[in-house]
Amino acid sequence: MIDLRPLRQFVAVAEELHFGRAARRLHMTQPPLTQAVQALERELEVALFLRTKRSVALTPAGEALLDQARRLLRAADALPAAVRAAAAGRSGLLRLAFVSSIAYGPLPEWLRGFRQAHREVDVQLREATLDVQLAAFAAEEIDAGFVLHAPDAAPPGFGARTVLTEPMQLVLPAAHPLAARRTLRFADAAAEPLVIFPRQITPSLFDAVVAAYRGAGFTPRIAQEAIQMQTIVNLVSGGMGVAWVPQSLSQLQRPGVVYRAVQGVRLEAQTSLLWPEPAPPVVQRFVDHVMGDAPAQRQSPPLPWS
Repeated sequence: MIDLRPLRQFVAVAEELHFGRAARRLHMTQPPLTQAVQALERELEVALFLRTKRSVALTPAGEALLDQARRLLRAADALPAAVRAAAAGRSGLLRLAFVSSIAYGPLPEWLRGFRQAHREVDVQLREATLDVQLAAFAAEEIDAGFVLHAPDAAPPGFGARTVLTEPMQLVLPAAHPLAARRTLRFADAAAEPLVIFPRQITPSLFDAVVAAYRGAGFTPRIAQEAIQMQTIVNLVSGGMGVAWVPQSLSQLQRPGVVYRAVQGVRLEAQTSLLWPEPAPPVVQRFVDHVMGDAPAQRQSPPLPWS
């Protein structure tokens, strides 16, 4: 550890401009204090004080050192608390990735509450699909991430908590004949061209959609693939087809589309929070914050399955 005593002694003399008063302030006698200041001057190879029998004044070098010494001592005094805060997860850096759908759900609320409760934590956000997040985890570029997947199909090898389970809804062009119906049966839309995310970005959910079609005796007619959910909705608005999206995405009120519940098929999506184990303190703080607000009540209202 750096010995800060010479700096504390120098600051005391600089503020008192009197060696006797400074010595009393430091609970020491004057001769050792004088020797300590002289040793500091020899080490720095400058005169820090102008001394006469009646006065003590700072030299320009002493003025320069005083500002820096005060700053260094303040930082040193704050260091133990800062280290303890980091060890407890009350400060530090949290690099958080998320899929776009959760941004239309509870994510903004969670971030707002976490930042208010942990103002010393710097949260860096990154929107990314599951495949991108897995690569970022492998490269140690993110600390935690919200990912989208089919029920009970969170990627293995991570700490994981499911934070949201919601039905998938069908998004249709507003001008489509089926858009006039408030609810649809699966067979009504199963032959429509489908806009869907590529399988590699969330394999389990892609497979669940395909399995739902095949289970009902249909083959999905994929017309277009797109990575981002917002892009999928925009393509539907452009008449490229229909699409399955998590219910929370219905908060995206894009002109030219409607969102509809579909009977006759059970399609659900889950969002999970992932992190590498063991969780660093700041990550555990975030997990605890989210899970304190995201148990079973975060289940979306069920659709009228038939």
